[in-house]
Amino acid sequence: MTIKELPPSEKPRERLIKYGANNLSNEDLLAVLLRMGTRAKNVKELSSEVLFKIKKLENLNEISINEFTQIKGLGKVKAMSILAAIELGKRVNNKTIDERLLINQAPIVHEYFSPLIGSKTREEVLVILLDNKKRLLGYQIMYQGTSDETLCSPKEVFHYAIKEKASGIIMMHNHPSGDIRPSEEDINLTNNLINMGKVMGIHLIDHIITNGKHYYSFFDDEVKNEV
Repeated sequence: MTIKELPPSEKPRERLIKYGANNLSNEDLLAVLLRMGTRAKNVKELSSEVLFKIKKLENLNEISINEFTQIKGLGKVKAMSILAAIELGKRVNNKTIDERLLINQAPIVHEYFSPLIGSKTREEVLVILLDNKKRLLGYQIMYQGTSDETLCSPKEVFHYAIKEKASGIIMMHNHPSGDIRPSEEDINLTNNLINMGKVMGIHLIDHIITNGKHYYSFFDDEVKNEV
C-alpha cells in the first residue's frame, strides 16, 4: 500500500499537523524526514525498517552517511536530512556556551558541557581550558574510545593548554554505561594530570564523569544530580 492510499489518520504529515510533533511515534517522525519511500515499500515501512536495523533510537547519533546508505532505500539525500535534523536538535537543546563564561563550580561545568558528550554511546574526553580567573578560554573533544574505554594522553592535553595559554584545565568524560563511579584508570589519569599540572604550572581544576543526567566530580568527591 502506498502512503497516498493510507487513511489520513495514519499519514505522518497529517498526524503531525493534527497532533503536533511531540505526539508522533519515532516511526512517524522519521517518515516525515524521509518524505518518500521506495517502489517496494512506503515511507512508514521504510522508517520502521531503519529503526529495526539501528536497534535503538539513540544509535542514530552515531551513524555516518555511509552507514545510512547501506540500508536499502536510503540514499545520501535522505541520510543527510536525518543527520541535519539530529544536529539541529542538539543545537536547540544545548545551552549557548559564551566565551569568557565564568566556570567556578562543578554544577556550571555539567550544565553547559554535559550535553556535548553525555548521551554518546562511546567514551569521549572533553578538555576545557580556563584563564587565571576561571573564565572559559576554549574547549575541545580530544579523544574518542569504545563503549567502556578511551585512551587519553596527559602530554597532549597540556600541549593544547600551553598552546592556548591556559592557566587551568577541567577534564570531563562520559560513561556510556550510566555508572558514573570512577574506574581505576580514571583515578590514575586524574593523579597524572594533577602531578603534571604542578610541574607545568597549569592546574587541574576538576575531573568530571557524566552520564548526561548525573555526574561525579573528583574535586567535590561526590555524586551530584543534574542541576
